[in-house]
Amino acid sequence: MRLLLIEDDPLIGKATRRYLISEEYAVDWVQTAEEALTSIRTHTYSAILLDLGLPDMDGQVLLTKLRSKGITVPILIITARDSLSDRVLNLDNGADDFIIKPYDLEEVTARLRVSLRRAQGRAEDQIKVGEITLYPRQKRVLLLEQEVPLTGREFMVLSALMGAKGQILSRAQIEEALYGWGEEVESNSLEVHVHNLRKKLGKKCIETVHGLGYRIAKGQNS
Repeated sequence: MRLLLIEDDPLIGKATRRYLISEEYAVDWVQTAEEALTSIRTHTYSAILLDLGLPDMDGQVLLTKLRSKGITVPILIITARDSLSDRVLNLDNGADDFIIKPYDLEEVTARLRVSLRRAQGRAEDQIKVGEITLYPRQKRVLLLEQEVPLTGREFMVLSALMGAKGQILSRAQIEEALYGWGEEVESNSLEVHVHNLRKKLGKKCIETVHGLGYRIAKGQNS
């Protein structure tokens, strides 16, 4: 799952990005509104973390601009502005949550998970397709109630496919969810991850749709 972090403070940005990566997110970090707009034009994100105090444009203006452009992904405001009027204004303008600095990174990820669940129409912190149940917070996967150990990349591939609710994801869409800037993408890495997931979860758990991509299978996995 790929996130965009818009934060001009180098210390906060670096620490937040490092923590989110440790939680198995792919993270692009930018420091200006202009960089953010360019990133959103060229990449697909599952959620956006937006600081209000940007050097080239107020974050409230950027929030309004993004929503006016039809950007519907969750946008979480992260800011030192703690007045009630600021919170109300940003929530009314399309923010999904409002996080006050200094913040605890565990709380940020918890609020992020809630916003992502809401965006996907889920009430619980789990995704179930057929015999497979995935728990995003705990980074656990169960097959017929038995836990299956996955690597971080395998978990990210499976999470992307299960979150797509049976829709076909192209190779490019899956790799967008897996890799942030500066991370090298090996030519056959996705095929290797899919192969390993089939070995662990059943050869029919992921369908290859030739010429289009992959999708999670809704039926049995044997």
